[in-house]
Amino acid sequence: MKSETTMALLDLNHGTARSNAASNGRIPALLGSLNSFFARRALYRQTVKELNGLSDRDLADLGINRLEITSIATAAVNGKA
Repeated sequence: MKSETTMALLDLNHGTARSNAASNGRIPALLGSLNSFFARRALYRQTVKELNGLSDRDLADLGINRLEITSIATAAVNGKA
């Protein structure tokens, strides 16, 4: 009686899974999402930094309470400003 052995082969030279994912558009979509996230985060931080740098009098002239700064920055990031 002959016994047959089956072996698995892993080919690391061709990157099939990576090329399939890239061809499906998942990697570019992920990179686009990451770029968008970091751009929105940078805008949020810059807005908070600039508004926090203003004096209470300057903020009052703009009609902004210091407690509203984070919500204003969030609205700016979400395009609601």
